[in-house]
Amino acid sequence: MWDSDTESVGGRDYGNGVLSTTKPGVKTDGFEQRGQSWHVATDIPSDLLVQIGDVSFHLHKYPLLSRSGKMNRAVYELRDTELNKIALDDLPGGPEAFELAAKFCYGIAVDLTATNISGLRCAAEYLEMTEDLEEGNLIFKTEAFLSYVVLSSWRDSILVLKSCEKLSPWAENLQIVRRCSESIAWKACANPKGIRWQYTGKPPRSVSSPKWNEMKESSPSRNSPVPPDWWFEDVSILRIDHFVRVITAIKVKGMRYELIGAAIMHYAGKWLPGLVKEGSGSVSGGAVDEGSNSSNGSSSSWKGGLHMIVVGSKEDLPAVQAKDQRMIIESLISIIPPQKDSVSCSFLLRLLRMANMLKVAPALVTELEKRVGMQFEQATLADLLIPSYNKHETLYDVDLVQRLLEHFLVQEQSESSSPRRQSFSDTKMYDAAQRGTNSNAKMRVARLVDSYLTEVSRDRNLSLTKFQVLAEALPESARTCDDGLYRAVDSYLKAHPTLTEHERKRLCRVMDCQKLSIDACMHAAQNERLPLRVVVQVLFSEQVKISNALATGLLKETGDQSHYQPLTSNRKTLLEGTPQSFQEGWAAAKKDINSLKFELETMKAKYLELQNDMETLQRQLDKVTKPKQTSSAWSTGWKKLTKLGKATENNDIGQQVQNGDLSRKTPRRWRNSIS
Repeated sequence: MWDSDTESVGGRDYGNGVLSTTKPGVKTDGFEQRGQSWHVATDIPSDLLVQIGDVSFHLHKYPLLSRSGKMNRAVYELRDTELNKIALDDLPGGPEAFELAAKFCYGIAVDLTATNISGLRCAAEYLEMTEDLEEGNLIFKTEAFLSYVVLSSWRDSILVLKSCEKLSPWAENLQIVRRCSESIAWKACANPKGIRWQYTGKPPRSVSSPKWNEMKESSPSRNSPVPPDWWFEDVSILRIDHFVRVITAIKVKGMRYELIGAAIMHYAGKWLPGLVKEGSGSVSGGAVDEGSNSSNGSSSSWKGGLHMIVVGSKEDLPAVQAKDQRMIIESLISIIPPQKDSVSCSFLLRLLRMANMLKVAPALVTELEKRVGMQFEQATLADLLIPSYNKHETLYDVDLVQRLLEHFLVQEQSESSSPRRQSFSDTKMYDAAQRGTNSNAKMRVARLVDSYLTEVSRDRNLSLTKFQVLAEALPESARTCDDGLYRAVDSYLKAHPTLTEHERKRLCRVMDCQKLSIDACMHAAQNERLPLRVVVQVLFSEQVKISNALATGLLKETGDQSHYQPLTSNRKTLLEGTPQSFQEGWAAAKKDINSLKFELETMKAKYLELQNDMETLQRQLDKVTKPKQTSSAWSTGWKKLTKLGKATENNDIGQQVQNGDLSRKTPRRWRNSIS
């Protein structure tokens, strides 16, 4: 009844994915399923029961013992018992893989596909179906199919790697994960123009793997461009640990860091639902070359045939729990390329928000904060408003923004002080360009910080110290105009009306009144919340600005335009950067300010008139007052002031009198002598 089940090499056929033997061990028409049990369709009664979970297989000993070392030992251990039952609950691949392995042992043709090859390969290793028992055993045939069929196909490599998620650690130990990851990395880094079968270019006609000729015919023409992000969607279906393996292999192959960063953002947008804003298609944008189907495009745009084959619908993805999200975030942080612009700052800030919410490891959070500090000038206010997850603190995490700003300043200082091996002329040109870049970056960060302070200042739990430290973190050169800082100060004063006079003065020290625009000065001049001393400083600064504006107008009238044009453009820029609400408030305050100026000028004119009248009365009083009267202090002072002039006159008169006396005395002496 039992036939010889030896098989020659020539009888093997695995090139088309079908495993069969020319001499089956037991004549059978196949397997029959009855509920949770499988039976062999043969007249020979079964003598072995294999239990795998809830599924039982009623089989025969000889076909299994002839090809499986594991079954040999198990049956040997059961030779003295009457049950003949074997439990294989830890078999990788489960009942599906064992069913295929059992069919192979009975000589039934088995169709190998990308979805079942990994489980069957691990089951063959578990059952020890080696070449020592029979030439062309299941391990050899599954290895051949993996090497010659799966690893040469992009789609099959993705599907096999996806199926390995339930086969740990067998798939790792058998190097299936490593080989599939390297195959995917090699195909992703290769030039898709030279490999036509790598990208289908249109939706498939069937769900099964397309044949070589079909893929070659359906591939895009040589003239049609293949987007550089064609592989993003396919790789994003992988589990995070396998995705990390693929990205690590792609880095080794030398792919551009912009594409790697875009792939990471695409993966994060798919597996971290809280990372993507509602209404936006994806978190990745601007990281791929022009002309590519970037992942932030329209949802209706099709990304390629392979995406339709492999991915399926979004409903197929399992619900990602908090623990899984934490693991995904930690893994993504560890594989982000170290280059500055590999991912967007907005993506980093949203990732940082989720990292704080899910309590990610502090070391990884610090690393992520440093990455944000490297490109902090690219941040937006919406992404910077990260909530504080400590209930006893402020509404927004102000300490986090303070740390980000410190990392930014450290990065700017290290870039400006880093040594460079260049010639003297090149070094001067580079230094000038670097100073300009750093200055522009600091100015953008200053505007961002001012907007952030305006927003968080409405929080009543925000302390004055935190506000002041954040406002004074940037150097003075970062702000050419303090209008934004004034808005933040005014907003803080509105939200905290119980501040003392000392605290209000301390708050107003963060801004420079001389850097306020004319409109800001007009608004501050009638702001009752500001301390009186600050209002006086603002009025003085406004007077200086008005004088400069009048001088500029004179220059314009005389034809000198070199000094006038920059002031006009600067004022226009400041007005454009001023919110509409402040512009309306300042416009309403102009009339009051102008009326106050008119009253001030009128008072000055009256003061000059009174001063002239006082001088006239003083002169009349001097004429009436006797010269010898010394009782009043005014007459004493007046005598002292005129003493020098009188002394000069007395000297002249004395000389004249002395000369006259001499002329008189001489004749007298002459007359006396004669007489």
